[in-house]
Amino acid sequence: MGNSKLGRFILFGALLGAAAAMIDRSTRNTIVDNSKKASNAISYYAKNQDELKQKLVDQKDKFQAAYEQLSGDVSYIKEQVEELKTLTPQVKELVTDTKDTFADSKEEYETIIKESPATS
Repeated sequence: MGNSKLGRFILFGALLGAAAAMIDRSTRNTIVDNSKKASNAISYYAKNQDELKQKLVDQKDKFQAAYEQLSGDVSYIKEQVEELKTLTPQVKELVTDTKDTFADSKEEYETIIKESPATS
């Protein structure tokens, strides 16, 4: 029985909120205008079902094209990430080798500088 009361109170609250909102003239006018537009659209498409069907097919095609584009983009990004994963160890090795080479060169330069006669 508790669930029954909860449902009734929720429905009562919704109706009370709708009634309170209808006090405002602009809200009433908006509701009436939107209701008329919806009613006209329903009656139009009830008579022109082929046009409604074509619009729905067009929308489906647009969404499908967007999905395919997004899917292709995601695949491309996945490929790039995989390529980056394979390149990362190679780049790390290259950086380490370069660092070692510069460190060795630094020692050689220091040796050359120390060995060279001082010019006065």
